[in-house]
Amino acid sequence: MRWRGRRQSGNIEDRRGSSPGGFGGLGGLGGSSGSGGGLLRLLPAVFRLLGVKGTIFVVLAFAAYSYYSGGGLGDLLGGMQSGAPASSSSAPSGEVEQTAQEKELVEFVSVVLADTEETWNTLFKAGGEEYREPRLVLYRGAVNSACGLGQAAMGPFYCPGDQKVYLDLSFFDDLKRRHDAPGDFAQAYVIAHEIGHHVQTLLGISSEVQKAKRGLDEAGVNQLSVKQELQADCFAGIWGHHASRTRQLLEKGDIEEGLNAASAIGDDRLQRQSRGFVSPESFTHGSSAQRVKWFKTGLEKGTLAACNTFAVGAL
Repeated sequence: MRWRGRRQSGNIEDRRGSSPGGFGGLGGLGGSSGSGGGLLRLLPAVFRLLGVKGTIFVVLAFAAYSYYSGGGLGDLLGGMQSGAPASSSSAPSGEVEQTAQEKELVEFVSVVLADTEETWNTLFKAGGEEYREPRLVLYRGAVNSACGLGQAAMGPFYCPGDQKVYLDLSFFDDLKRRHDAPGDFAQAYVIAHEIGHHVQTLLGISSEVQKAKRGLDEAGVNQLSVKQELQADCFAGIWGHHASRTRQLLEKGDIEEGLNAASAIGDDRLQRQSRGFVSPESFTHGSSAQRVKWFKTGLEKGTLAACNTFAVGAL
C-alpha cells in the first residue's frame, strides 16, 4: 500500500498506557439472552449472602460460562448488540512507550482510518447525509468500552454504544502468524470491516438486525449475524474500491492480501483449525468463500446497493 506521507486521522484514542481496572465490563455480560442484566440485579443479594469473595467467584463463574458456552465476544459484550452504555472508559494516558515498529504501525492505522473517513464522508454527503466519524481506540491486553470489557484474545471489535472501534495491535501479528494472512492491506481490511459496522449503525441496519433477532432460535440468530458480518465485509470492499480508484492507495498484490485475509478468518476455516470439524449452523461471520465473495463484491462495485446481504437468496 502507498500509505506513507498521507493524512493521518485525528480520531485515534491511544489507551495503551492505561489499564481497564475493576469490573467495568460487567455491564456487558450476558449478551442477547439478557441473563447478564439478571445477574447484575441479583448482585446485592449475592453479596449479602456470600460476601466479597463469594460475589467475585459468582461473577467470574458466570463470565466463564458465558464465554465457554460459545458466546465469545458477541455474547460476553452484550452491550455491543444493544448499544446500551455499560461502563465508563479509561482516560487516555500520557506518553506511550513503544518500539519503532509499533510507532510505524500506529501511523499506518491512523492513515487507513483517515482514508476510510474520506470514503464514507464522500458517500454519505452524496446521499444527503452526514457521516459521523468514529474514534479508534488502541489498547493493550484489555479495555473498557460502553459495551463492556474487551480483551485482545477476542480480536478487534466495534461498540455501537460509544461508536468506537477497539484494536490491540498484537492482533496483526496474530493475523500474520496464526492465520497466515500477512500484508498491510490484510491489516487495512480488518480496520475497514470494523468501520463497516459503524456504517451499519449510522444507517440503522444494526438496530433493525437486533429487532429481527428477537424471538428467533439460535440458528436464526446466527444466520442474521452472518448476513450482518458479510455486509461489513462488503462495506470494507467499498472503501478499498474508492481508496484504489480515487486515491491510488493500493499496489500490485494488495487485493490478493485482503482476499486472503477474508478467507483466513472464515468460520469454516477457523472451526476446522480449532476443533477439526465444521458446524455450518453455528457460523456467525460466514464461511471463507462467503467472506471473500462479499469483500470482492464491494471492491468491484463500490456501492452500498451492491451490498444487500439481507436480500432473499443473496447468500
